[in-house]
Amino acid sequence: MKKAEVGNVIEFKEGLQGIVEKVNENSVIVDLTYMNNFRDLELDQRTVINHKNYKIVKETAY
Repeated sequence: MKKAEVGNVIEFKEGLQGIVEKVNENSVIVDLTYMNNFRDLELDQRTVINHKNYKIVKETAY
């Protein structure tokens, strides 16, 4: 499994997407404000996702 890098767009859970801000040994920190409907979902701005629980959608967002 390929680990995401900073700037990658990843998808996790039921279609949520975000931009990777930091890569840790076992997880990534993701900025969820990338999604158009972020405000409607009432989510925190950032979350932590284990490497096993996402797939890379786009290699770099920047």
